Amino acid sequence: MKGKVLFSDNKENAFPTKFSSAGPGEVKPENVSVASFRRRALSRTSIHILALDGVVNVNSLFTLALFLGLNWYPTFDPQTTLIDVTDLACSAGSDVTEGLITYHVYSFSSFLFSSLIALTLKQAITISEGSGPGDLEGFHLGHVNRVALRLGMMVSAIGSVFGCGFLMLALVDLVQIKLGILACGSVYTFAAVVPLVILVPVALIVYVALFVFQISFLCFFAHISMAKEQASMVSFRRLYCIIFLFCSFSFISFVFWCDCCGPCFILHQKLELKQVQPINLLTYPSAWNYLSFSLYPPRKLLKIGLFVKKWPHKSHAGGLERHALTLHLELAKRGHELHVFTTSHVNSSFPSYTISNLYFHLSEPTAGGYLDQATIWKQFLIENSTGKPFDVVHTESVGLFHTRSRLLTNLAVSWHGIAYETIHSDIIQELLRNPEEPQATVLTEKILRVVNEVKFFPFYAHHVATKDRVHIILNGVDEEIFKPDIAKGEEFKLQLGIPESRKIVLGMAGRLVRDKGHPIMFEALKQLITESDKFRERIVVLVAGDGPWASRYRDLGTNILVLGPLDQAQLSGFYSAIDIFVNPTLRAQGLDHTLLEAILSGKPVMATRVASITGSVIVGTEMGYTFSPTVASLKNTLSKVLDDGKEALKQKGQAARQKGLQVFTATKMTAAYERLFLCIADGGGNDNNCRYQDSSN
Repeated sequence: MKGKVLFSDNKENAFPTKFSSAGPGEVKPENVSVASFRRRALSRTSIHILALDGVVNVNSLFTLALFLGLNWYPTFDPQTTLIDVTDLACSAGSDVTEGLITYHVYSFSSFLFSSLIALTLKQAITISEGSGPGDLEGFHLGHVNRVALRLGMMVSAIGSVFGCGFLMLALVDLVQIKLGILACGSVYTFAAVVPLVILVPVALIVYVALFVFQISFLCFFAHISMAKEQASMVSFRRLYCIIFLFCSFSFISFVFWCDCCGPCFILHQKLELKQVQPINLLTYPSAWNYLSFSLYPPRKLLKIGLFVKKWPHKSHAGGLERHALTLHLELAKRGHELHVFTTSHVNSSFPSYTISNLYFHLSEPTAGGYLDQATIWKQFLIENSTGKPFDVVHTESVGLFHTRSRLLTNLAVSWHGIAYETIHSDIIQELLRNPEEPQATVLTEKILRVVNEVKFFPFYAHHVATKDRVHIILNGVDEEIFKPDIAKGEEFKLQLGIPESRKIVLGMAGRLVRDKGHPIMFEALKQLITESDKFRERIVVLVAGDGPWASRYRDLGTNILVLGPLDQAQLSGFYSAIDIFVNPTLRAQGLDHTLLEAILSGKPVMATRVASITGSVIVGTEMGYTFSPTVASLKNTLSKVLDDGKEALKQKGQAARQKGLQVFTATKMTAAYERLFLCIADGGGNDNNCRYQDSSN
């Protein structure tokens, strides 16, 4: 034999002997360095142990992370998502959340399995290394079943691969929970998922390929160099090629699924889930305006009683009265029988309507302007006992006091603000108070009122009611009246004689009183008109409304046009004529109707940075501007509006209208209230009216 290497599984002969041919028929052994061979064997042993240590350490890190992750159970909430998800179909349902937890458990199990196998192999090698005497003590490969060693390392590696795969799927579900499902095609969702599903499979392919190559390479030195071992080497190389091709095919298939089939499958699963498991509206955490209720009148028509302290007359109406008017006229048009209990107008006639199913029950107001509780309750009891009793009773704020309302079980109360919310605005007004003015005691009074509210309601959170009885329905305005109309806007400006040189038209509307922010608005305009020629030459301000500050605005000169109170038809032309609407309010006032009217008219809005505005209306800079309630901040924002120019304002207005059409229309508001009233009329049980399914299903 020439150049042959022999290897024995017997430790006593577990070293190679090299032979050379010295001549015909003569074979002489050459000197063999046993120490050098032992070092090579120990080196290979160290590599195995280091590799197993690495597997255990990495798997332990992943296992700990997954264990911590399993203690966090994320659910979809539109209020806490990283981007605005207004379409319910884009929200991650319970299937995605369940998938996240399932993949977490699978990944945790895979990493733990891989670690235990690796620890077992390491322990076996350590025990074998010190077993038995001999010249080559420490050369333990003869005592370890090499097939079992390679198989164990392969199984441990497979466990790690599966753990990484399941972890990747869990991260995909997490992205969908926070950024919306893949089916909606969100740029943010795909920007997070695509790198994940490309880099992780590629890394796993490289890992598997190198691991298989390492096993086959070690096999070459561990087996005898005979024809049998050469065949084994070829076999391992074939196995390596097969696994590499399989991993490549799996990666391509996975990418194809994500790109083509995945989103459709997810959407199909989501819609199927909605069909099987409709949403319980009584526990829905977000505004009902985001849901799509049927536009057709329901089969069951209701008899509804409304208590509101004042019914709007022409253009003289506050936000609460306008909300009552818009909502209940729409409900009457949908066929419901409406009975309105309100006060009569002292100095004017009460408006009349041609709607046959709309009835008014009038009474004289009290000295404080409230409803006479004894009178309206008597009227209510008489009507309730006549024919069909009321299916649901609705009171705007404290139209019906608690002394009577507590006797009703089918009651809905619309709260547009509570004492706790108004403390913020009181602090703002106190900061803006002139030193010469006396300090108001309103803060002390309202804090005591909040304390009483907390005592009365055991769970004081968000509104003065327990959580399971609080539902969010955003205000809406008539989208048929308030919509973009360029021709009407040009005609409105022509009637007012606004020159073309005035490039930007600002608009304000509402009561011109102190708490609406007109002191700081007046001062900011006064300073800008005096200090800036650019502002004075390019800006005109239209003021719709009346109040103490009307005459002061007129004194600022021709840049300010005070129009007085406008009805809805005139307001439509007003909004079409302006380039941006400004609301400098100093108090938290719920969802101001003027902002919603401007938004649906396709105009950007500029308002004080208070929670009721930034939380629901100006949710981003793409819709408008916000400012702190100071003269300096207001001046800076007005200057920025001038610098941005008309084109930028137009783009912001388009974005604002898209937002408004999704949630702030009278149609969306009325449909949500109608479903709530139907649910209440059914007793709030498990009836279909208390559950939601997408009307497209």
